[in-house]
Amino acid sequence: MKTKVTEILEIEYPIIQGGMAWVAEYHLAAAVSEAGGLGLIGAASAPADWVREQIRSAKKLTEKPFGVNIMLMSPYADEVAKIIVEEGVKVVTTGAGSPEKYMKMWKEAGVKVIPVVASVALAKRMERCGADALVAEGTEAGGHIGENTTFVLVPQIVDGVNVPVIAAGGIADGRGIAAAFMLGAQAVQMGTHFVVTKESMVHENYKQCILKARDIDSRVTGRSTGHPVRALRNQMTKTYLQKEQEGAGFEELELLTLGGLRKAVVEGDVVNGSVMAGQIAGMVKEELACRDLIQKLARETDSLIGGKGFYE
Repeated sequence: MKTKVTEILEIEYPIIQGGMAWVAEYHLAAAVSEAGGLGLIGAASAPADWVREQIRSAKKLTEKPFGVNIMLMSPYADEVAKIIVEEGVKVVTTGAGSPEKYMKMWKEAGVKVIPVVASVALAKRMERCGADALVAEGTEAGGHIGENTTFVLVPQIVDGVNVPVIAAGGIADGRGIAAAFMLGAQAVQMGTHFVVTKESMVHENYKQCILKARDIDSRVTGRSTGHPVRALRNQMTKTYLQKEQEGAGFEELELLTLGGLRKAVVEGDVVNGSVMAGQIAGMVKEELACRDLIQKLARETDSLIGGKGFYE
């Protein structure tokens, strides 16, 4: 499946692994890239030196292109942006802000820049400032989300911009990938399914929560604060939603989730931690190696669209 995105990123399959905080570290990123997709290291709010070490460790495991996801609200964003150039990273995806102030530096270094967007207005703005492609992420995704669903967001962004669009949110198998192509996307980004791959270093408890999840197990906290986050339901989400309903303030609610993702991913506390996962968690039923997962996705998609990407 050759598409504009596979050509721009020099990858074999139009499948990108999401840059999930605490989850997307170098083992996972390298394994996805080795398998022909694009692996991402999630910089999140990590210090710049940690990101540099992750990049160098990934290079020892793969010679294929991989990227880094930068959360632009991070206090270390400026330093990480420079490290991208210094370490020769090929691709950057960005979230939680606009990468405009880094664009000139990145473009001069030949870095491909792919912002994650949740609206047509932001997509157009990112195209104007030089984005090579865009990730249109629907509300079905895990973690921080917008309001529009993938099904309505992707075609509107495709119609609104001239750069390739990558669909994200609610994609778990070849049916989802084929549907994304039909909506005009040139690739997909997947997070939840990669969390439970063999190369993923997350705590076994976190993996088991996703593998056992049902279609009704997804919850969104933080709508009242303007920072909605999707996770699997547990004691933390129950308490949070109850307090939210009672009109608790932002600070009180923030205390509930402080360090919650690390608690779940690293410590395995899936009762009080934040088990971020997309709505498709109920479709993820087996732990595969990244290569096996990508091959399976490619076969399923191929059977539906006859090996044709939507390269024009």
